[in-house]
Amino acid sequence: MSGAVVNLKSKAAPGIRREIDFAELNFDNCPVRDMMQQIGGKWSTLMIEALSARPYRFGELRRKIPDISQRMLTQTLRDLQRDGYIEREVFPTKPPSVEYRITDLGRSLYATMAPLLNWAEANHDAVRAARLRFDAAEG
Repeated sequence: MSGAVVNLKSKAAPGIRREIDFAELNFDNCPVRDMMQQIGGKWSTLMIEALSARPYRFGELRRKIPDISQRMLTQTLRDLQRDGYIEREVFPTKPPSVEYRITDLGRSLYATMAPLLNWAEANHDAVRAARLRFDAAEG
């Protein structure tokens, strides 16, 4: 990319990284920080990935990700719903059952996340090895 600085609001082709003019960036209202704070959470990525395949009921999600607490599952689903990535449907059964599904906005997010998830799986061993080398050199 040339040395030109591109405004954050400009449209870039998919997959093309834009250079950010940090002098012009409002850090109090940064769109990247705002978005990454939620989707970068420990559980959000797993929820979006699971729901990209099909809708799930609460108990199914709890079994699919067994190390998440009920409280964290509830909070993560509420946060993702609040941001519009997933939607919740309550069925009038006794007791009521709830199903979560990904929205169009969530699908667009997942489409951009999928290459990163694939990269993480492909490079996890290399990153862990780099950490070990670094830690050994520091100690």
